[in-house]
Amino acid sequence: MGVWDSILRGGGRRFIKRKDSDTGEAGRALEELRGSLYNDFHTSEGAKRKQQRLCGPIVALTFNFVVAVGIIMANKMVMGTVGFNFPVALSLIHYLFALALMAVLKALYLLPIAPPSKSTPFSSLFALGAVMSFSTGLANISLKHNSVGFYQMSKIAVTPTIVVADFILFQKKVSFQKVITLAVVSFGVAVATVTDLEFNFFGACVALAWIIPSAVNKILWSNLQQSGNWTALALMWKTTPITIFFFIILMPLLDPPGLLSFNWDFKNGSMIIISALFGFLLQWSGALALGATSALAHVVLGQFKTIVIMLSGYLAFNSDPGFTSLCGAVIALVGMSVYTYLGMKESATSGRRNSLSSRKNSHLMKSKVIIDGESLETEHMDSV
Repeated sequence: MGVWDSILRGGGRRFIKRKDSDTGEAGRALEELRGSLYNDFHTSEGAKRKQQRLCGPIVALTFNFVVAVGIIMANKMVMGTVGFNFPVALSLIHYLFALALMAVLKALYLLPIAPPSKSTPFSSLFALGAVMSFSTGLANISLKHNSVGFYQMSKIAVTPTIVVADFILFQKKVSFQKVITLAVVSFGVAVATVTDLEFNFFGACVALAWIIPSAVNKILWSNLQQSGNWTALALMWKTTPITIFFFIILMPLLDPPGLLSFNWDFKNGSMIIISALFGFLLQWSGALALGATSALAHVVLGQFKTIVIMLSGYLAFNSDPGFTSLCGAVIALVGMSVYTYLGMKESATSGRRNSLSSRKNSHLMKSKVIIDGESLETEHMDSV
C-alpha cells in the first residue's frame, strides 16, 4: 500500500492530470476546427474569407481569361457549325444551365450562404439582374448585326463609361496617371483591332444601348462583393432568376423566329450544352475577378485577351494582321503593363495605410483599457 500511495501521490497523479489536460486540449482543438468549418460553409462572412483565400486577383483573372478564350471557340462552333442563330435564346440557355448547376450545389450544401436580406436591398439585386440580362443579350445582338471592328469600338467605349459611372454612383475617383494609361490602352487596342467599321442603323443603336448596361453591370458586381459579404456564387444564385425573367421578355423581341423549328438532335444539343457550361464558368470567373479586383481591371483584362488572341494568330498560325495592327498591339501591351504596375502600387500603399490605421486603433484600445483600469483601481482605493 505504501508503494501505491507514493505512486499516486507522486508521478501517478501528475500522469493522470496530464492525460486529462491533453484530452481537454484535443477537445478544444476539435471544437475550434468544427467551428472554423461551420463558419466557412454556413456563414456568409466565412464563405467570403474562404473565397478571398482561395481565389485572389491573379487566380481570378487567369481563370476568367482562360474561360473567355474557351467560350469564344464554343460560341463560334454553336453559331457557325451548328447554325444556332438565336443570341438571346443562347444566353437564356446559358443562364438556365447555370441556375440548374447552382441548384445542385445548393442541394448538396456546397453553395455559399448569402448575407442576411437586410444587408443588401432587393432593389440592388434586381438592378444587377436586369442590367446583366441587357448587357449579355445586347452584346450578342451587337456582334450579330455589326462588324467585329465596330463591336470592338463599342467595347473600348465601356472604359470611360465605367470611370464616369463609378464617380456618379459611388464617388470613386481614378488617378490622372491611370486615366492617361487607360487612354493609351484604348488607343492601342483600337489601332490593333479596328480594321473595319461596317454597321447598320439598328446595329449601331444596339451597340450604343449596350455600353451603359455593360459598364453598370461590372460596377455593381464589383461593389456588391467588396462592400458586403457576398461571394460570387451566392450573388449569382440571387440574381440569375431575375436575369432569366428579362431574357424571356427580350427573346421574342430581339431574336429571329424559328427557334422551335431548329434541329434539336443529339449533336447540336451537345454543342449547345458545352457552350452553356462555358457560359456558367465565364459568369462565375467574371464575378470572381470583379470581386477580387475592380470593374476597370476587368475591362483591361478583356482588352488584353483581344490582343493575345490576335498575336497568337500571328505567331502560331502565320496570320498577317498588318504592321499597323502589330504596332497598336505593342502600344496596348505597354499601357496594360503600366496600368498593372500602378494598380499594384496603389494596393501596396492602401495596404500599408490600413495596417498603420489598424495598429493605431489597437494602440488606442489598449490605452483606453489601461486608463479605465487605473480609474477603476483609483475608485476602489477611494472607497476603501
